Amino acid sequence: MDDIRIHEYRRLDLRDAYVIDGFPSVGLVSTISASYIVAALDMELIGIMDSVFFPTVSVVRNGEPHHPVRFYAGDIEGPDGGWTRIVVFLSEFQPPSNLIKIICNTMLDWAQEQKCTCLISPEGLVVEGEETLSNVSIRTKDGDLVGAPEDDDDEGTEEVPKDSPPAQEKQVFGLSSTSKGKDRLKKAEIPVFPEGIISGIPGVLLNEGKKRGYEVNCLLAEAKDNIPDARAAAKVIESLKRIIPYFEVDITPLYAEADLLEAKMQGYQKVSKPGGKRTPPTPSMYG
Repeated sequence: MDDIRIHEYRRLDLRDAYVIDGFPSVGLVSTISASYIVAALDMELIGIMDSVFFPTVSVVRNGEPHHPVRFYAGDIEGPDGGWTRIVVFLSEFQPPSNLIKIICNTMLDWAQEQKCTCLISPEGLVVEGEETLSNVSIRTKDGDLVGAPEDDDDEGTEEVPKDSPPAQEKQVFGLSSTSKGKDRLKKAEIPVFPEGIISGIPGVLLNEGKKRGYEVNCLLAEAKDNIPDARAAAKVIESLKRIIPYFEVDITPLYAEADLLEAKMQGYQKVSKPGGKRTPPTPSMYG
């Protein structure tokens, strides 16, 4: 497409690879999870997505300049001799709304041309106040309750300590554009998000994937609104472990450094906004 271009630094055989979307979402869930995966797996930078409409910035990592939208590849070896290849698109900056559909179509065109297995798009699910979907009853079309608490009596709600880690309270729901993807999520024991509106890149990817008959899976993690949520990103990575073969990443450091990472990502967001503060943020150790 004229407005968006893919430039590959290195051409790889990406047949059957799993592609992860790391464009900013609610709570920066997708960006934080993608950035952490890139660092944890020591993935190789293999290309960029470019546009004259993208932010005029350079993301500096380890003394090297990087494009604001780039993608990485890495392999995971299994104990049985098998292996899985992963591709991660990563950006710290929110694209203009008029480019979202073009970006999504560009990613899908590229993934299909490479014959990748599927595209996975993490997203934050807005939680109002202190309440989470983990303690709200959501009824599916079959009449089942998803993420509901036990309601035998009022005392049942006191079993969870108030000072328990927030990450343990968050839940991840899934949606897919194809029957194969739905089966994949079911096998991974990820409950289906029954009803609502998914906007931005994940929403467009799901719609376009359904239209094309290409598998797009969206992982919706309960997240705080308007601030980076590294704990929600950690829950997404836990779900990815159940979806992607041989995928194993230690997320203990992500939980441990959640506050620091959230502050750094918030700094990137301030720089990317028009008229925002231009003081360079502290470089992130992830990605």
